[in-house]
Amino acid sequence: MKKILLVEDDVNVCSFINRGLTEEGFNVSIAMDGQTGLQMVRQGNYDILILDIMLPTINGLEVCRQVRAEQKDIPILMLTALGSTENVVIGLDTGADDYLVKPFKLIELLARIRTLLRRSETFGAPVKDETVYRFSDLELNDERKTVSRAGKELSLTSTEYRLLLLFMKNPMKVLSRKEMLDEVWGINFDIGTNVVDVYVNYLRKKLDVIGAEKLIHTVIGMGYVLKESE
Repeated sequence: MKKILLVEDDVNVCSFINRGLTEEGFNVSIAMDGQTGLQMVRQGNYDILILDIMLPTINGLEVCRQVRAEQKDIPILMLTALGSTENVVIGLDTGADDYLVKPFKLIELLARIRTLLRRSETFGAPVKDETVYRFSDLELNDERKTVSRAGKELSLTSTEYRLLLLFMKNPMKVLSRKEMLDEVWGINFDIGTNVVDVYVNYLRKKLDVIGAEKLIHTVIGMGYVLKESE
């Protein structure tokens, strides 16, 4: 039975989620404030953390930062009423794996949870042979989860890493924003959000070191492509 930690201070939301997930066979533990939630993450062994942003004692963003700073790789799904692109990006950038805006339907929450569980199980599966992708002077080792350019190791967030992996698996192919949303985030966001563009820009800044050739190019009206400059 998969164990889920829900950190949410709204009693009605807690009851709704707890009832729905329990009926689906999940074991749900609940914390009503950020400090308690953080302590439970440290002491327990959970498969997923569902984390509200607006919490007493410590807000959800800070809880997420501390969990990631302690190198815990538990999948994190953030819940919030703040649905702007900026808030989505901030939540993901603190280390969250997915972001669900209130109000939401239980069926959508369950879909997000199953996607995160599949992704987590794939990420943690043993790999017999190293899978290394190379393009120009860029190298991605998908067993060691490392990225380097011209021999210099780069530090990427988990979302940036998944985005680059998609590009490295599809060099010279134009990837649409919809494809990237599906493959990197697992579930479609509102197609009106520019979260893809924001993360492509983050990735470009880390890849385009001084003197390096630009590798991720914009194809107007279509998406982005990994290719060498002409």
